[in-house]
Amino acid sequence: MTAIRTSELTKRFGPDVVAVDGLDLRVESGEVFGFLGPNGAGKSTVINLLLDFVRPTAGSATVLGYDSTTEAQQIRQRTGVLPEGASLYERLTGREHLEWVARANDVTIDPIPALERVGLSPEAADRAVGGYSKGMTQRLALAMALVGDPDLLILDEPSSGLDPTGMREFREIVRAEARNGRTVFFSSHVLAEVEAVCDRIGILHEGTLVATGTPADLRAGLDLVGTLEVEVASVPQEVPLETIDGVQRATVQDGTITVSVVDPTAKIEVLTELHERTRVLDVISENASLERLFDTYTATGGDRRSSDDRIGDPSTEVDR
Repeated sequence: MTAIRTSELTKRFGPDVVAVDGLDLRVESGEVFGFLGPNGAGKSTVINLLLDFVRPTAGSATVLGYDSTTEAQQIRQRTGVLPEGASLYERLTGREHLEWVARANDVTIDPIPALERVGLSPEAADRAVGGYSKGMTQRLALAMALVGDPDLLILDEPSSGLDPTGMREFREIVRAEARNGRTVFFSSHVLAEVEAVCDRIGILHEGTLVATGTPADLRAGLDLVGTLEVEVASVPQEVPLETIDGVQRATVQDGTITVSVVDPTAKIEVLTELHERTRVLDVISENASLERLFDTYTATGGDRRSSDDRIGDPSTEVDR
């Protein structure tokens, strides 16, 4: 079953502002889909269209098999939503917020386990939300979205206000929900967050979807260059590294062999070749990051830069 599907979905605000421009998007059931884009790209407008908070100028959308404009109530009954900058009631406690959402959805809930699930203590359950930190407020909003075990979670900038521990816990919650068969659709401009948890990614730029795919597929499609630096005990006389598929070039300096690769899987073959000829002392692997991929697409409105433009880009993630 397709969880979300849009066809030529368009939203204009007045004659000069096109927030969403002919969006064709498909999100499969059980998928974790990351919706990437800078602020103002149109991500929140897409979410509002899916939930019928605003009506499209043209095109259509279905969510969980329901039409977003004629069957919005059915969609909302089966969808948990964490809106960007969620507004909560300062005088109500965390427990009261969850009980209110449970009544609205006609379900029964034990607030304490639900709050502990998102990292809020039992003591926090009975504190007024006006005394919560921004991170605690975001955790509570996520707990509210999970009430009733929805089939679909729509999360708009869900890690806003979370510290690194909170972001890690958020990723664990998302993975757990996906393992339970739920579909997770979340928008974000935090690239590492999306890369760490998503099955697929869509990149939105000025209201237009410029790319979709897995992080690996998107990198491969652009031939983004990563590097492998291998320190060896002695440099072999001849190492045919550049004959390996996916290797772009290999250079040697001061006992370190540096290999540029357009296919990360080539790194294993490179190390195997070197291991057969010398003793490997240390390895540094630098993968082309999602940030670099994102910049490549959005800097040119989706037009791919040439490989020469990309070589030497310092925006990489390092694993030692």
